[in-house]
Amino acid sequence: MKPCILLIEDDQDMRDLVAGHLEHTGFDVQKAEDGIKGQALALQYAPDLILLDLMLPKVDGLTLCQRLRRDERTAGIPILMITALGGIKDKVTGFNSGADDYITKPFDLEELQVRIKALLRRTNRAPLGSNNQPEILNYGPLTLVPERFEAIWFESPVRLTHLEFELLHCLMQRHGQTVAPSLILKEVWGYEPDDDIETIRVHVRHLRTKLEPDPRKPRFIKTVYGAGYCLELPTGEKIKEIEPLITQTRESRSNKNNTDERVIA
Repeated sequence: MKPCILLIEDDQDMRDLVAGHLEHTGFDVQKAEDGIKGQALALQYAPDLILLDLMLPKVDGLTLCQRLRRDERTAGIPILMITALGGIKDKVTGFNSGADDYITKPFDLEELQVRIKALLRRTNRAPLGSNNQPEILNYGPLTLVPERFEAIWFESPVRLTHLEFELLHCLMQRHGQTVAPSLILKEVWGYEPDDDIETIRVHVRHLRTKLEPDPRKPRFIKTVYGAGYCLELPTGEKIKEIEPLITQTRESRSNKNNTDERVIA
């Protein structure tokens, strides 16, 4: 079967150009001209990847991205944002909304195709290991389960985006070592943006909010200034020492989320 891509773009010329190119290169493309139809098609087709413009009528791209990430039916679909807004703050906002990658107009169709294939390669990653058993990577209190793009952190599951999973996997393979941004960009993103360090910083911050007791004072995902990032996980007796703090933090965040939901309701 052809990979299915949902293209949500309000500019008809751009929509037809991108869709035509992707169909010619072997993709099945569904098209939407606004955010409401885009969300409906995402639920209907469960595409392998979503190309999402930011400046959309009815429901803008950032809001739609957040909605797709909150819905369990679409939360795992990789999203590549397409926009004319190319500043660092714009990219950070896009990533914070749940985007996996970001490309700025005008762009080369070949570059778009490279990014799409890189995202699909990560999200369709085949489990490794013998006897058809899924790959499970473990160090101390952290286990990665590639088939679900999930982390088991102190015996509790933590949902990760595809890029968060790959970033954590990249750091785990070099546990205790400083990993340079250039290597992270090449291994995790599958291409080499020019000095796009802010992309890494945003995703590191997201990981810290999910794993660290205090993301502002990271214990496990450390910044080595001027050199990169280093993952240092506890082992042995240190796990027992830190576990109560992790449990307390988890309960506190759960209570806060429940309170926020009641306020919204």
